[in-house]
Amino acid sequence: MTMAGHGLKTRIAAITALVLSSLTTSAFAADPVCHHALSLIGAAKMPADFKHFDWVNPDAPKGGTVRQYADGTFDTLNAFSDKGVKAAGLGMTSDTLMADSPDEPSTNYGLIAECVSYPDDISAATFKLRPEAKFHDGSPITPEDVVFSMNEIKRVNAMYAYYYKNVIKAEKTGDHEVTFTFDSKNNRELPMIVGQLSVVSKAYWEGTGANGEKRDLSKTTVEVPLGNGAYKIKSFETSRKISYERVPDYWAKDLPVMRGQYNIDNIELTYYRDRTPAFEDFKAGRLDFWVENQAGAWATKYDFDALKNGLVKKEALPVKRVAPLQAFVFNLRRKQFQDARVRQAFNLLFNFEESNKKLFYDLYVRVGSFFENSELAAKGLPEGQELAILNEVKDGVPPEVFTTEWKNPSNAAQGDYRKNQQAAMKLFNAAGWTLGSDRVLKNAAGEAFVTEFLIDGDTFERIILPYVKDLETLGIKASVRVVDSSQYKQREDRRDFDIIVDNFAQSESPGNEQRQFWGSESADKDASRNTAGIKNPAIDKLIDKIVFAKDRAELVAATRALDRVLLWNFYVVPQWHYPFERFAYWDIFGRPAKLPSQTSAPIQVWWIDEGKAKMTDAARKR
Repeated sequence: MTMAGHGLKTRIAAITALVLSSLTTSAFAADPVCHHALSLIGAAKMPADFKHFDWVNPDAPKGGTVRQYADGTFDTLNAFSDKGVKAAGLGMTSDTLMADSPDEPSTNYGLIAECVSYPDDISAATFKLRPEAKFHDGSPITPEDVVFSMNEIKRVNAMYAYYYKNVIKAEKTGDHEVTFTFDSKNNRELPMIVGQLSVVSKAYWEGTGANGEKRDLSKTTVEVPLGNGAYKIKSFETSRKISYERVPDYWAKDLPVMRGQYNIDNIELTYYRDRTPAFEDFKAGRLDFWVENQAGAWATKYDFDALKNGLVKKEALPVKRVAPLQAFVFNLRRKQFQDARVRQAFNLLFNFEESNKKLFYDLYVRVGSFFENSELAAKGLPEGQELAILNEVKDGVPPEVFTTEWKNPSNAAQGDYRKNQQAAMKLFNAAGWTLGSDRVLKNAAGEAFVTEFLIDGDTFERIILPYVKDLETLGIKASVRVVDSSQYKQREDRRDFDIIVDNFAQSESPGNEQRQFWGSESADKDASRNTAGIKNPAIDKLIDKIVFAKDRAELVAATRALDRVLLWNFYVVPQWHYPFERFAYWDIFGRPAKLPSQTSAPIQVWWIDEGKAKMTDAARKR
């Protein structure tokens, strides 16, 4: 062999080795880790080989019945359409790809999907389905069902369309595998929110109903849908009652992610249009469990014999989750609320301290952030990374964002409310509203300031009426309209309101849902979560900063920036929160020694103690 031939052979060998090395590297890169759990906060607490969560009793007994109260009415058993008023509890009948952990913020564990993998740039996510996963009729949960679920749920519900906006394709990529492709890269939240997808049966929803008509996921229905969760619907009377029964052969009952959970055989929900008769039924033993959401009732209504005798227990259990934003929400589509000075004036005129004292027994804390009770809440003045983010939208936000810490008005001292009234009137005047000789607030065209609070029950009426009187003092013609749940839902969805009470649940790791709450694209969509109608390019940019945050530090900084800008635009009048869950219940339950940190989860992890139940039931009959 010549030297030239030897050199050529050496070069060929080197190239071959390089190609093989490249193939090996590429193959390794194309086969990323399949994660049994996802967390946006840090590492998931439970390892891949965990046997059960540490907040359950893995050997909890099964059985018994729990009777509970439900508010208002319902007219549909379809949990996914944005039409109709859904029956309470439907979520128990349908499993998701991954299951939330009520003990770990922003953490999911594999359920229908055994695990999930994704490339380094998070441009897609692949879910490996469990072959044993099945619907209640015994049919397997297939990749086709998962693809159908993503496409159809996005189609029929505006909320999900925005939530899954970045998912541009769902496809079967294996016998038990589905891959979701994203329209952008490095969105850390996308694999997790796809894991929250409820899976419905393609065959069922493309089939024909008992009435001979083709089923349609976009429509209301009173035909019991095919589910795959721990419970299925046993019986119902529209707007009156619905009962769920535990599925004995539930496919996931022995999985570590489900062991020791959903232990109660039957859950019966009775609907009431008024809480008073419902509470009387609870006191009489016709209901077993009561969730109390009224501070006044908690302080004064629990003096009945069954509680005094120990047959009923009363507890306030602490929770560590981010406080939901509950607030009076302005409809910015209404002309009178398009000026931020008007909205700020309304906040000045809400006397929270007076309400807290007279109605809530000083039990509540005023909400001062869209992310209250967390590190995500804006404090002080912006600095560091948060300031840098805000400087990128400086021309589109109120100047006070940079100069003044946002705080709710206070009425702690005598004379404070009078000062707030005076400040509110100055804001009204600056916005073109003046108080005439007839004591009516009018604009330059002579139009009176008229507004209506729309609510769907009597709980808030007693809270709003004093607020209405305070508004009337400054010449505003305010009123309260109470409608039933169905009409309320229709009017909210069509944006036919001036002011409503709304609630926005937040997490320790905000992301795509912020687009639904505050994003411009959702503002003009009926039934979206952007009930206020916010259309603000600066806020859209801040939401994108959150969605595409590279790490936790950037996410926190961007969320604080968004919080600050939302507050200074006065889109809502913040109300209050209470860092406990208040329960009263007949003494028939057992529960784990340790409860999850984010919620006390009575339906999920408690059980019926047979010995207690026999004694209590005997006492109830006497």
